[in-house]
Amino acid sequence: MRILIASTTYHPALNGQAIFVVNLAEGLAARGHEVLVAFPFGEALNNQRHNVRLEGIKSFSLGAVHGDSFAPFFPGIAVRKIFDEFQPDIVHIQDHYPVCRATVFEARRRHLKIIGTNHFMPENLAPYVPGLSKIKPVYNWILWRWMLEVYNRVDVATAQSRVAAELVRRQGLQIPILPASCGIDLRRFHPDPKTDRAACRLRYGIDPDKIIFLFVGRVDKEKRVDVLLHAMSLIKRDDIQLVIAGHGAAANEFQNLAKSLNLGERVRFTGFIPDLPDLLNSVDVFTMPSEAELLSIASLEAMACARPVLLADAVALPDLVTPGQNGYLFKPGDANDAACYMEMLVNQRSQWERMGKASLEKAQYHSLENTIQRYEKLYQLVLANEPPTTDL
Repeated sequence: MRILIASTTYHPALNGQAIFVVNLAEGLAARGHEVLVAFPFGEALNNQRHNVRLEGIKSFSLGAVHGDSFAPFFPGIAVRKIFDEFQPDIVHIQDHYPVCRATVFEARRRHLKIIGTNHFMPENLAPYVPGLSKIKPVYNWILWRWMLEVYNRVDVATAQSRVAAELVRRQGLQIPILPASCGIDLRRFHPDPKTDRAACRLRYGIDPDKIIFLFVGRVDKEKRVDVLLHAMSLIKRDDIQLVIAGHGAAANEFQNLAKSLNLGERVRFTGFIPDLPDLLNSVDVFTMPSEAELLSIASLEAMACARPVLLADAVALPDLVTPGQNGYLFKPGDANDAACYMEMLVNQRSQWERMGKASLEKAQYHSLENTIQRYEKLYQLVLANEPPTTDL
């Protein structure tokens, strides 16, 4: 198949959508398909990476709002040229922003089949809208209508989990929507007893002797790292260190918050981690405080490395946790509750190995290989005008 994938973000961005699109495109290419990814970029781009053709559409940076964001100048013209040259059999969009919107309209004009994967929640943009609390219902309604105006034009939609699919369905999506995991590379993320835990910790300035709670992800406001920092300020013991790994627009803000809370060496900001599997195998508990996760690839990668997890009880994160078996859920935004569970996990040190094994078992369903095969099957069904199954 000749598959055109459109997205607002791609490599080298490290957000969940970009990681999924890279994995999907390269996985499909490895299975013999011709794949082109179109996305906004700072300048026009036409090259290949890992057998995937990349078409960067000339755009201007929205760095003042978010470092990974670009807005295209004239996406319709560029998209039309891509269709003319590539002649795709099927189209797969990842969002409802200008490049994907133009892609949907052009595909419809050419009577091509379209798949749409949704990675969006209004909460993703909420931290960047001043005074939102006064207009939140109207804000949510407007942003969902904006999304649905595009997605109701595609043939079949997918979302990362059953919860994510139901969320979009409740907003008024009129086409079939199926849960399909983003997938994780289990060949890369797995328990590795050969990892030199002490050396890995020292490499990133992490205390080799303390119990480490690790957050990995974009260090942006919607990830709610502030909840973990406040939780650490409530814990009256010095054998715990919180590690925040990743880059993001709110990194300075969270570092200033840590200073104002006098956390000192009890919290460590590492920046980007190039050897993430090693770090995951070197820490004790993974934690994700975000209230806007439709799946959480970072949490699944930690689970695949057999880590116990402490996640916010929000959106799709509860699907990843059986409380008491592979970790716990805390009340979203509640630092006191997070602190209580952090201390509980520390006191259950003898249970970490059992919890880690339970996490590992849960992660197996989300293998990247399974995800690629599910999407390949979906493309074939849609092209054959056959109704897709309720679960890929």
